[in-house]
Amino acid sequence: MSDAAQPTAAEVRAAAEAVKTALDRHLAAVERRSGEEDPAVYDAFNELAAAAEAYDELLYDRYDEVTPFEIPGEDTLPPYTGPEEPSALSVLIRRDYAVAEPQRLMAQARRVEAADEEGPGVEASNTVHGALGLLFGEFEPDEIASRHKEFGLEEGDSTLWVTAADESADPGEWLEAPFEEADPERVVCRFDVSAVFDEELDDDIDDIDDADDEDDDGDLPELDEDLDTNLDTDTDTDEDDAPAGDPARLEGDR
Repeated sequence: MSDAAQPTAAEVRAAAEAVKTALDRHLAAVERRSGEEDPAVYDAFNELAAAAEAYDELLYDRYDEVTPFEIPGEDTLPPYTGPEEPSALSVLIRRDYAVAEPQRLMAQARRVEAADEEGPGVEASNTVHGALGLLFGEFEPDEIASRHKEFGLEEGDSTLWVTAADESADPGEWLEAPFEEADPERVVCRFDVSAVFDEELDDDIDDIDDADDEDDDGDLPELDEDLDTNLDTDTDTDEDDAPAGDPARLEGDR
């Protein structure tokens, strides 16, 4: 980060004061809470987390220092408030793709089109838009996910939420806006897949490899010295300390 883009010392100080204020409010909300799931405590917690995260970022940008706080990420779900024994479930799935090879995508759609004798007369496979409609109409989403490279697609992030409901929805009730009423507080479990996690894992592996390389480089000279010392000691022992009365055994050892 350039010097011009760095936060000022006053901005860092103001962020620190915001953390202190948020900390006091959180403690006050906890002391006055009416139950285990008091919304005031939840709001104060989020405020404190946001203030601490802002301070941590400014502190690092200005002074290259970090705090010992572990701030929950944006994907952290709020406490579960749904029924203990759900009688109905909704599974919300999102998968992102990039159209990496449009020609491959349209070629696959043409195969589907050629095999459909009762298909429409207009060749929908001549456009990316039409090809996507053909392929997602022909194959299940799970099959496309497992064969995405064959269809010229590149995987992006994906997530799956299992949410609890008090009762099943009426037929056709939510089809116009399927994800509009997703309530994070009713998520029973959640599974995310992202390249971000792979990058973090790669960074950790690189750090371990770098540390191993440094250790190896630092140990080699010492190891060489130990070997030289041991060899010299063994040679001196063989030549100077060997019993003079046993030449036949020494020749055999050699």
